[in-house]
Amino acid sequence: MFAFLILIVPTFILAFWAQNKVRSAYGKYVQVPSRGNITGREAAAAVMQKAGIYDVEIVQVRGELTDHYDPMNKRLALSEHNYNGTSLAALGVAAHEAGHAVQHKVGYSMLKARMAMIPVTNIASSLMPFIMFGPFVLGLSALGGLFLKIGVGCYLVMTAFHLITLPVEFDASRRAKQELVSLGILGQDELTGVNKTLDAAAWTYVAAFVSSLGYLIYLLSMLGGNRD
Repeated sequence: MFAFLILIVPTFILAFWAQNKVRSAYGKYVQVPSRGNITGREAAAAVMQKAGIYDVEIVQVRGELTDHYDPMNKRLALSEHNYNGTSLAALGVAAHEAGHAVQHKVGYSMLKARMAMIPVTNIASSLMPFIMFGPFVLGLSALGGLFLKIGVGCYLVMTAFHLITLPVEFDASRRAKQELVSLGILGQDELTGVNKTLDAAAWTYVAAFVSSLGYLIYLLSMLGGNRD
């Protein structure tokens, strides 16, 4: 119980704080219009065109902060507010996703590593409910050690995935800020809103890594305890 309180509870607090931080920053700067009145879609297209990218489809998707770049299908998805919006938050998020497309175009090594890990990470993620609740539902106490070992393997994969994700996201934000100014989409003084929005979003990736690492260490401590 002590290990759980030390390793797991703080990760819940960090994740909750990070989610509130990004929603607060986004909620604030999605209401601040940019002077250039350029939409998120137009900004994303401009960033990609400068990099010589013309084969990525930009589409609108439902939800809030559901924006993402799909490298497998070369598809950049923007939520409604960011697709049509002209706010500082919309431009920051749209340019960030376009930054991922640029990473894909130039063969950014960390993005390639992240893409390579997706299949095994999906398998590990799909196993987690069974690993966590299987012994309780099935009553397989004798196999507890085996479940722990598999759980450690799954969280090892997921922790590595979240670790690789950090430089990918940070680099995409760096590219976004740089291109928004160099293309004349935003003035240097308007970057404050973009910085606040993207920096807050970065904390969600940090929280995901810390949470995964916390669970990994927790399971390792349980595994070590079973051997005593």
